[in-house]
Amino acid sequence: MIELKDVRKSFGDKTVLHSISAIMEPGKNNLIIGTSGSGKTVMMKIMIGLMSVDSGQVLYEGNDIARMSDDDLKKLRNQIGMLFQGSALFDSKTVEQNVMFPLDMFTNKTRREKIRRVNEVLDRVNIKEANRKFPAEISGGMKKRVALARAIVLNPKYLFCDEPNSGLDPQTSLVIDKLITEITKEFNITTVINTHDMNTVMESGDHIVYMHQGRKRWEGSSHEIVFSEDKDLNAFIFASEFLQKAKEMTVLEEQAQANVPTQGPAPAKPKRRGIF
Repeated sequence: MIELKDVRKSFGDKTVLHSISAIMEPGKNNLIIGTSGSGKTVMMKIMIGLMSVDSGQVLYEGNDIARMSDDDLKKLRNQIGMLFQGSALFDSKTVEQNVMFPLDMFTNKTRREKIRRVNEVLDRVNIKEANRKFPAEISGGMKKRVALARAIVLNPKYLFCDEPNSGLDPQTSLVIDKLITEITKEFNITTVINTHDMNTVMESGDHIVYMHQGRKRWEGSSHEIVFSEDKDLNAFIFASEFLQKAKEMTVLEEQAQANVPTQGPAPAKPKRRGIF
């Protein structure tokens, strides 16, 4: 679990984070969303430890990252996986070498053990017979999966994903979303995703923090976001006329379902209906 307590950050006279408090929960996709300049990227960099706070705390399992010793910070970083926006694969290294890189940097495993682990994570992200290929020889979707394999090769407790679907077609984006969700739940990882992708928000948003002008404006799940009455959030999520109508349809269907008279035991909570 990662907790932010009253985090503030400024650059000169400009305050980019105003007293942010939030909890990133294990086994869930914790999404940070918002328009450009809303503070979400700075918020993620602070969580990772790439930036320090002006005031407030970032706690990993209750331990303040600002008060950790160098040894404790090194141990923490070994527990963090990172999926970069552009995949950030080494062009001069093969798929196998790219995924092996964290093992070379942070472990004393034998080469046989490293190869075994690389093959395990490549298999987990459905990459087969590509060990000897270079990034230029594989598709954008495969690059993302290789980057995800590299991010989890050290069995991280925490996974940070910066725009994981950037540059991908809708179908491939869904594949990446599904993989991240499966891996998050399978290994009970605390996953933090910075995204503009509305498919990711609606399909994978277990816990969503909406940032607006440096402030946490709204917090909830992908189901709850459909029923939000926050004007700025709705303008961001349901920007097109089609999405606005889809939201209205979903709300109307949920209301109709709730008003249906029933007999006998109370029914189970209805699943999301309509477009969403």
